[in-house]
Amino acid sequence: MGVAGPPGPVMDRDEVDRALARLGAEHEAVETSLLSLQDHAGRRLLEGAELTGVTAERWAEADSSITLLWSYFDAYTAALHEARSLRAGKRWLSQEALAELTERLRGASVTVPGATGAVAARLTGSQSLSESFTLGQLVDRMNKLYAHSLDMVVAADAVWSALPARIDLLSAELQRTLSLANSVGVRPGEHPAGDDLARIARTLTRLRAQVISDPLAFWQSAGGSSAPGGGRPDTERYDREARALEDVRREIEAVLAVRQDAEARLHGLRDVLSRADRTLAEARTARGEVLAKIAAFEVPAVSGPPTALHEQLATAAEYRRHAQWNRLSPLLDSLEAKAEDELLRARESLTAVTAPLAVRAELRGRLDAYKAKVARLGHAEDPLLLERYDTARRMLWSAPCDLRAAEAAVRRYQQAAAEALTPRVPEQGGPTDSRGDS
Repeated sequence: MGVAGPPGPVMDRDEVDRALARLGAEHEAVETSLLSLQDHAGRRLLEGAELTGVTAERWAEADSSITLLWSYFDAYTAALHEARSLRAGKRWLSQEALAELTERLRGASVTVPGATGAVAARLTGSQSLSESFTLGQLVDRMNKLYAHSLDMVVAADAVWSALPARIDLLSAELQRTLSLANSVGVRPGEHPAGDDLARIARTLTRLRAQVISDPLAFWQSAGGSSAPGGGRPDTERYDREARALEDVRREIEAVLAVRQDAEARLHGLRDVLSRADRTLAEARTARGEVLAKIAAFEVPAVSGPPTALHEQLATAAEYRRHAQWNRLSPLLDSLEAKAEDELLRARESLTAVTAPLAVRAELRGRLDAYKAKVARLGHAEDPLLLERYDTARRMLWSAPCDLRAAEAAVRRYQQAAAEALTPRVPEQGGPTDSRGDS
C-alpha cells in the first residue's frame, strides 16, 4: 500500500516532541497488545491443536496475520528509534533536522516487505513486493490485523472454554443414567430408552471431537459487532442431546417408580378385575332371573370373565418376580386402563340386564300410588277402577310378566282414575237441581 504526497508543513521542535510522545505511547500500546495476544491461552491451544474445517482455514489466516503484525511492529520500532535518535541530545534543531524529522514522523518513511502468500495478500489487500507507510498508517494496519487475529482467537477460546466442559458434565450424567438404566433392565436392543442412551453416548463423543478440532464451527458471530470475539458459542446440538437425555432419565425414573410400587399396583389390578368378575357374575344371575320373571322383553347377553386380562396380569406378576421392570412398566400402564374399562363395561352390562326389573318396579309403584290417591278421594269402590286395578296387578305380579301388556294395563287404570277424579260440568240448557250439588 503506497502513500503519495508531501507530509505537510515542516514541524517545529515542540510539534516534533509531541509527535514522538504520541507515537511512543502508541508503540507501548501495540507492544502490550501483541504480547497479550502472544500469551493468550486460546492462541497457545490453537498452535498445538489438530484443527479441521473452518477453524483450520481461519487459523491459517490468523497465524499469517500475527506473523505480519510482528514484522510491522519491528519496522515501526526501528523507525521510531531512528526518529528518537535524531532528536536525542539536541537542544536546538536546524531547519534541515526538523525537515528530516517531519519526513520521518509524518511521511511514508517506513518501508516493509510485501505480504507473501495468498492468505497474507488477502489480509493486506496488496500483492506488491514492498509497501511504504507513515507511522500512523502502520499503526492502523497493525490494529486491523490485530483485531482480525484476536477475533478468531477469542472465538475459538470461548467455544473451548464453554462446550467441552459442558459436554463432559453431560457425559458424566449420561454414565449415571446408564448405570440406573442397567439396574432396571433398560439396555440397548431390549428397550427404546436403552437405544436412545447408546445414541446419545455416540453423539456426545463425536460432538466433543468436533468441538476440539473445529471450534469455530460452533460459534455464532454477533451481527454488527465490532468488538473482537463478538458472539457466543452455538450450543444447539448440545442442548438437543441434553433434552434427549433428560427425557430418557424421566422415563427410567418412571420405571424405577414401577419397581417401588409394583406390588401395590398389581394388588390394585387384581382388585379391579375381581370386582369386574363379581359384577359380571351378578349380571349373569340377574339375567336368569329376568328371563324367568319377564316376558316379551329383549334381555342382552352377558359376556364371560376377561380371560385375556387375567393372563396379562399373570404375565405382569411374572415380570415382577424376575425384576423385568422395563417390560412391567408399559404392561401395568396398559392393564390399568383396560381393567378400569372392563369394570365399567361389567357395570353397564348389569344395568342393561336389570333394566326390565327396574321398569316392573316402577310400574308397580305407579299402580299403587294411583290406587292410594283414588281411595283418598272416595272412589275406592268404583267397579271400573277395581276391575282395571286387578287386571294390572295380576299382570305385574305374575311370572313371567309381560311388561308391554302390564304397562298398557297400568296406563288404562291411570286414564280411568283420571276420569273418575275429574269433576263433571252440567250441560247448558238442561234442568238445574235447585238443591245444588250433593
